[in-house]
Formats: sequence, structure tokens, C-alpha cells
Amino acid sequence: MTAPTVQLLVWIAEQSRGHAETVEAWKTSCPRLAVWEDALADDLVRIDGGRVLLTTAGRELLRTAP
Repeated sequence: MTAPTVQLLVWIAEQSRGHAETVEAWKTSCPRLAVWEDALADDLVRIDGGRVLLTTAGRELLRTAP
């Protein structure tokens, strides 16, 4: 997993984050750095009631990240 992906997961795990806040903070115009979009596609995060949450896979990746 890339360092930016781990940074995103740590950022979400630190406190409750809204969808709009997350998209604003992690949006990118560079397709090579699509951290937010990749995390969604890789099932590391999910949106529930407008909140962004780590999935089981996201929590596990964060737990085992160096």
C-alpha cells in the first residue's frame, strides 16, 4: 500500500470525518495520486450516512502498516 493511502486511513481514523470534508481534503486532479478514489475502489473506506468510515479491510491495513 502506498504512503498516501496510509495517510488517508490515519486521517480518517483520527476523528469522525464527513464525506464533503474528505472529498475536499483528498481530491486530486492528478490521476496518479487518486488516493480517495483508490481507497473507495479497494474497499478500504465506506460512506455511511454522510460519514466516511474505515472498513474492516481499511482497519486491518492500518493495523499492519509499517
